[in-house]
Amino acid sequence: MKATKRHKKYATLLFMSLCLLCLFVANTAAEVEKSEMRCGWFSNPTPSNASLHDRDAEWIIAVQGGYQADGDWPEFGPKQWIETNVHYGYGCACLKMRVDRKTHEVIQIESAKARPLSACRNDRKLKRWGFK
Repeated sequence: MKATKRHKKYATLLFMSLCLLCLFVANTAAEVEKSEMRCGWFSNPTPSNASLHDRDAEWIIAVQGGYQADGDWPEFGPKQWIETNVHYGYGCACLKMRVDRKTHEVIQIESAKARPLSACRNDRKLKRWGFK
């Protein structure tokens, strides 16, 4: 069967679209890192809003009505949590997670563990965030 000019044109457009899609996926995937352990201040100031403030950056875990990372948040005991808004607040935690370095969004939390508040309070690099 002989291909017509129209079929060749559609095949070329399809091929170009697939190439662009592959470039987009490759570029996006390059920003997502392997999972890594990050420790710092876990902040949950209001419902469905959460982030981790570590030595490098603020990593967005959840935004109310919008972005939500996969995985479970750390569970804090009463001595590990500072309430700032009813039962919302912050604590110190380590999360094994995958992040998008370009957007600072957490893609997936693989594990999460609460730490004593003193662990973050004594870390000089975390003082810039203003948590106490």
